[in-house]
Parts: sequence; structure tokens; C-alpha cells
Amino acid sequence: MTNQNPFQGWEGQMPKLPKIPRKLIFYVLGGIILAILLAGSFYQVDPDEMGVILRFGKFVRTADPGLHFKLPLGIEALTKVPVQRQLKLEFGFRSAGGGGARTQYIAPADVEAEAIMLTGDLNVVVAEWIVQYKIKDPYKFLFKMRDTEQTFRDMNEAVVRRVIGDNAVDETITTGRARIAAEAKEDLQKLCDLYEIGIDVNQLIFQDVNPPNPVKPAFNDVNEALQEKERKINEAWAEYNQEIPKASGEAEQAVRAAEGYASERVNNAQGDASRFVSIYREYAKAPAVTRKRLYLETMTEIMSKINRKVIADDKMKNLLPLLNLSEEVKK
Repeated sequence: MTNQNPFQGWEGQMPKLPKIPRKLIFYVLGGIILAILLAGSFYQVDPDEMGVILRFGKFVRTADPGLHFKLPLGIEALTKVPVQRQLKLEFGFRSAGGGGARTQYIAPADVEAEAIMLTGDLNVVVAEWIVQYKIKDPYKFLFKMRDTEQTFRDMNEAVVRRVIGDNAVDETITTGRARIAAEAKEDLQKLCDLYEIGIDVNQLIFQDVNPPNPVKPAFNDVNEALQEKERKINEAWAEYNQEIPKASGEAEQAVRAAEGYASERVNNAQGDASRFVSIYREYAKAPAVTRKRLYLETMTEIMSKINRKVIADDKMKNLLPLLNLSEEVKK
């Protein structure tokens, strides 16, 4: 049996493909290569970013926001750094967006250890905090230290543990939380500047600081007792501040009244003494006239105080007709 070609006899009937010119092939390939080169040469930097250009792995320049050109084919590589964006690190918990509008906070088992700390009075607290920061120097952030973000996390833990270790548990949990956060932020910024990692620390906020769960009920009882103590002390001081000024005012009023009475008595005595001296001088000049004037003045003063007056001379024999005894009896 012989093998026969199925297309035998059709050679003359099949259409011949047109011959493509070599120049057209070169043009198409050149266009494709040029498009690839152009696509890898231009890049866009967003307004909140800064571009860092590496040439064969070596830093050469930075690029501001906008459209820029770089050498293609891997000669120059671009790394975008969000210098205007506020970044955040969480310690002791992790935020999960979930399906709702509100942020949910969870504490996986592998991050609980970073929240457990020892205070200065050898008590244990669980501290959860947030650090908000910006990248102020892209070159230092990328090249001064390997794995900058993990190093920054380690620096946060070291600083916060040291600051909390210098304070008592009561200050850490209640009154001193804001001061401790401010101190930790300042020390963290100094450490970032020392290691030159190009980070500007904006805020360090304690999300929550509590005693461990096994001792939380006892600590809450102690805290309530301390708050009751502070309330009683404040009430006592309020009463003290109310009563002491009142008593001081009354004492000052009594002193001023006594001083006024003493001044009045002294002035009256001095006036009476001066009047007596002046009367004596007049009496020495004319005794009879002065004696008569004194008598008349005294009688005028006495008689003005008597409602009913009966005046009789030495020649009157009977006083009864002058007195209306019936009216006296009715009264």
C-alpha cells in the first residue's frame, strides 16, 4: 500500500502569501522596542510621595511630585517614598477594618507580649499605644539602616519600656499617662535622630493602659478607694477654703469695730476734757456768770426730757389745786 499525499494535485491551486518586506519588519520591531523603552523611561510621582532613583543599585537623585524621565532597561530603578503621608504603627494590638464603618481592635496572641511591661514599683501593666510618624528624609529611611520599619518598632518598645519602668503603676495607669507619652515621644525622636533613620515622630498616644486581667478587679477596687480618698480630701479643702476666709473676715470685722469704738471713746474723752478745760477757764474769769449759765444749760437739758411740768414759786401754799388728780387716776 503506497502513502499518497492528500494535498497532491492542489499545489497549483493554493494561494501564495504575499512577501513582507524586511524594512517593514524592522520598523515594527523598532516601534515595539521604542514603545517598551518609552514605557520604562517615564514615571509619575504622586503629590504625597517622593521618588528615589537608583542607577545600578546606587543612589543618584530624588524626584519631586510630577512626571519625570529615567534610563530604561533596569539601568535606573524607581522607589516611591510617601513623605507627606502620616504613617502609623500599633503596639499591643492590631486594628482590623471589618465589614462595618467602625474600626475594630484585636490583640492576637503573637502581639500581646509587646504590651506587657514592668513599672518602676515592680508591678505589671499591659500598655497599648500608637505611634504616628512621617518620613522626612527618604535617603536615610531607605539606605541608612536595613529594615527601617522593624528597627523603628524595636526602638518604640525600648523607649516605652524604659519610660514606664521609671514610673509607678498608679502614674502609668491614671494621672501620669499623658506625661509619660510626651516623654516617650521626645526620647523616641532623639533616638531616631541619633540613628539617622529619617523619621519625624508626630504623636505617641497610649490607646489603653491596664493591669493584667487576673488582678484587674483588685486593682479597680484599690483605684476606687484612691478616688474616694481624693474626693474626701477635695471636699475637706473646699470646706476649709469656705470657713477659714469667713472666720478671718469676722475676726477682721470685730477688730475693726473694736478699733472704731476705742477711737470713738478716746475722741469723746478728749473732747470732754477740752470742753471742761475751756469751761474752767471761763469760770475762772467770771464765776457767777459761768455758774448761772451752767445751771441754765443743765436745767434746759433736764426739763426737755419731762413731758408734764408744774412750776411753782416759794409763795404757793397749796399745790393740790394745780394737779388734776382725776386725770392721773384715770391713767
